[in-house]
Amino acid sequence: MEKATFGAGCFWGVEAEFRKVEGVISTAVGYSGGSLTNPTYQQICTDATGHAEVVEVVYDPGKVSYEELLDIFWDAHDPTQVNRQGPDIGRQYRSVIFYHSHQQQQKAQASKERLERASVYRRPIATEIEPAQTFYRAEEYHQQYLEKRGMPSCATGSH
Repeated sequence: MEKATFGAGCFWGVEAEFRKVEGVISTAVGYSGGSLTNPTYQQICTDATGHAEVVEVVYDPGKVSYEELLDIFWDAHDPTQVNRQGPDIGRQYRSVIFYHSHQQQQKAQASKERLERASVYRRPIATEIEPAQTFYRAEEYHQQYLEKRGMPSCATGSH
């Protein structure tokens, strides 16, 4: 099993997308990339901790490749928006790939460059690619939020 960590705005809808993928063993939503130990949702919402809302994906690379996970990540949000997704504004909603190995770093960078060369988006891709940092699991009510409520997707893109 391997681990991948992605930030693509509100983590509820992004987690739901990864949960549909054959070969994804588990997902968890949480916070990464900030300065505070064990942050709470209320703390990261102040935009003062530096954390991003992220989804940690544990997957079987024999069934789904990291490149396939990257494709889902790109499709799950607008990577050209800086520190926001739709109505959600703040550094906690930034587009970021936290890589867990040199190989993941290379694949993430190559994927981003390929999209930029292909002019898939009208604006430059703002996605950050950074080494994985400590993942802090979000409060239980955030885990599988949409699934628990019988919602196929985020109705407003905001919470």
